[in-house]
Amino acid sequence: MLENIRLAFQGIWTHKMRSFLTMLGIIIGIASIISIVSTIKGTSEQIKEQLIGAGNNAVKVLLYDGSSEYDASWGMGSNATLPQITEEQKEEIRKLENVENATFFYSRGYSDGVYYMERSMQGGKVYGIDENYLDTCGYVIEAGRGFVERDYQDYRKVVLLDEEAASSLFQDEIPLGKTIEIKGEPFMVVGIFTQAETFQPIINNYMDYYSYYGDVGTGTLLVPNVDWPIIYKYDESENAVVRAATTEAMTTVGDKAAKILNKALADENGQIKYKSNDNLETAKQQQKLSESTNGQLLWIASISLLVGGIGVMNIMLVSVTERTSEIGLKKAIGARKNRILFQFLTEAAVLTSLGGLVGVVSGIVLANVISRMAGIPIAISVPAILGSVGFSMIIGIVFGLLPSFKAANLNPIEALRRD
Repeated sequence: MLENIRLAFQGIWTHKMRSFLTMLGIIIGIASIISIVSTIKGTSEQIKEQLIGAGNNAVKVLLYDGSSEYDASWGMGSNATLPQITEEQKEEIRKLENVENATFFYSRGYSDGVYYMERSMQGGKVYGIDENYLDTCGYVIEAGRGFVERDYQDYRKVVLLDEEAASSLFQDEIPLGKTIEIKGEPFMVVGIFTQAETFQPIINNYMDYYSYYGDVGTGTLLVPNVDWPIIYKYDESENAVVRAATTEAMTTVGDKAAKILNKALADENGQIKYKSNDNLETAKQQQKLSESTNGQLLWIASISLLVGGIGVMNIMLVSVTERTSEIGLKKAIGARKNRILFQFLTEAAVLTSLGGLVGVVSGIVLANVISRMAGIPIAISVPAILGSVGFSMIIGIVFGLLPSFKAANLNPIEALRRD
């Protein structure tokens, strides 16, 4: 085998230009496949990161009225009874497999009753949260403090602001310790919260902007959930956020939590129900669409490998013709058919393997060039690299079979007669 490999390299080196041109189809095909696979993988990861965000595996389970998310500001369109989440349901959700934490909260998507002195915050979001909300949703306290147990026990009117709300209401002032009004009720600012992990989505168009920033408004306020009836004067239905142990478990966890919350619903028409807002499932659908489109490009790139294989077979046939006398001499001194066969198969496999290695390097370079020029993320796939080199070797063996059999079956007497 080693002798066959040595002879293969010797033959390639002897005919450098011809060998390079023979490998060119393999190089182009492998380079195209590596760059496309790297782009597919990078795009898939970007889609997943874009939709899931900071990566805390949190799934929202929200109450819907028909096809629209229910908002107590506008009331219900149906005549269904507004559901209330029981402590038993909450505990059942927390005990679900692959659930690390769960939180339950009230929300208003638009509030026009938030003031600091004469300054108002139009469109701010207000949430009534429990003790688990910050941890489950991946928030941390940037300044001041979070809510403590006594805040809930004593019904303290305290509030947390995000950076947008603090900037909108207080501008250059320090908000900690100051009092704001929410629907006419005084609340003291005790802390500023922010996302635990910095996440900056890539905005390519208006729809991307709307998806990530369209509902931000002018900030978010968090109050203890025990204070919610004080602000809005009556009980409302809660929503949930469930944090899965892994990203892959998000879909299952969200569906199971929604099913538990829907058990006690009394809406006969099915208008009012909890639904899981599964960003992972959306990411998978977009990834599938992206991979399907790029999969067609892979088939086109594979044509180059077929053309390269035909080129290898053609050159090997030429090589057999050129080396007819050499083959005849080897047979005359006792070389068997198998030895001749494996010699030419090895030469074809070495030729295409070299083309595969050069194609891999070219593919990585091409993928990085595409990434820089088009702003598309890439992720180099090691299995794709190994598979490409192995596949190129298989191409050499398959398309080298015909020339190898021809060489092995030459009549030694007739071969020696040729010049």
